[in-house]
Amino acid sequence: MSNSESKKNTSEVKDRREFAFDRTNFILLAIGMAVIIIGFLLMTGPASTEAFFEPDIFSVRRIKVAPAVCFLGFIFMIYAVLRKPKTQDI
Repeated sequence: MSNSESKKNTSEVKDRREFAFDRTNFILLAIGMAVIIIGFLLMTGPASTEAFFEPDIFSVRRIKVAPAVCFLGFIFMIYAVLRKPKTQDI
């Protein structure tokens, strides 16, 4: 192996170690985003109109459960961002 090839290999390894996130961080971010989307989907439902009042807008699912699910999703995403990737010694 020539000197230039060894420098190239060490620079590639160094670049891979300098990423802020590893694969696990991205997976955790995707899971957090999915939980947030589920929370917003739980908030959806029929709307009230001027002609008809829909009492479902005050349901427990839309008032308490869905915001709690979204909040947990945001907390999970914060954890995914702050999680420190494990370093691999070469």
